[in-house]
Amino acid sequence: MTYTRPRPMAWQYCGEQIKLWRNLAGVSRETLAKEAGYGSETIASVEQGRRRPAIHLLQIADQLCGAKGLLRAAEKYLEPEPLPERSQDYLQYEAEAIAISSYQPMIIPGLLQTEEYTQAQISNWWPPLDDQTVEVRVANRMKRQALLDKQTRVFNYVIGEPALRHPIASKEQHQRQLHHLLAMGKRRNVTIQALRFDSAPVGIGGSLILLETPEHKHLAYEEGQLTSALTADPDMVSQAAQKLARIAQLAMSPNESAIFIKELADTQ
Repeated sequence: MTYTRPRPMAWQYCGEQIKLWRNLAGVSRETLAKEAGYGSETIASVEQGRRRPAIHLLQIADQLCGAKGLLRAAEKYLEPEPLPERSQDYLQYEAEAIAISSYQPMIIPGLLQTEEYTQAQISNWWPPLDDQTVEVRVANRMKRQALLDKQTRVFNYVIGEPALRHPIASKEQHQRQLHHLLAMGKRRNVTIQALRFDSAPVGIGGSLILLETPEHKHLAYEEGQLTSALTADPDMVSQAAQKLARIAQLAMSPNESAIFIKELADTQ
């Protein structure tokens, strides 16, 4: 069973209104794109309801098409989503999960990130997000980290060596991120393991997460650059569990991992 979410009706309605006003004013899609600083493909996605119209785009379209505030009136219905649209179903289950097992080869897991690491990651999203969306998503990720304070819940993380070695911002910020991992790893309900390069082939398929619900049902989640999938299919969940178990076997022990992460932090 795979979970999908339709595009918000507000996106679709607002996109249609932009298209109608643009055609009424005789403004080409390319002209609107140039004035707003976007590509024409982005404008097409907005008009088709596949992408949330940015407040900046509404303001430019309203002025350019002579809508006299009628397009800008939609602003209050288009507040930035606090979560990426494709991740919302997963995060609903994450909030209730009694156990989370995660493998992240290239980035530090979200619940273990410092605010400045999160800021750097989301700010570097491509295609770029508007400043308001970045601010909302950073704040939301910081709020999610309160899950780690629920001591009866279990969090198991395997982090790939690339994520531990390579900064996504400054070296100083990365050093603080590594020290934050060391602090989080001291919690009784959090286990952190590092997976070295020479053990990585088993995890080359990318990130993988396994959730256990309060009813002891299991779901698997994987996210790529363009798509994500949350599934309760027993066969797929079994495959995910077996992969995660093997990755954890090949990773360093929590104590060895802490020593390794500290060595990396000290050399930044």
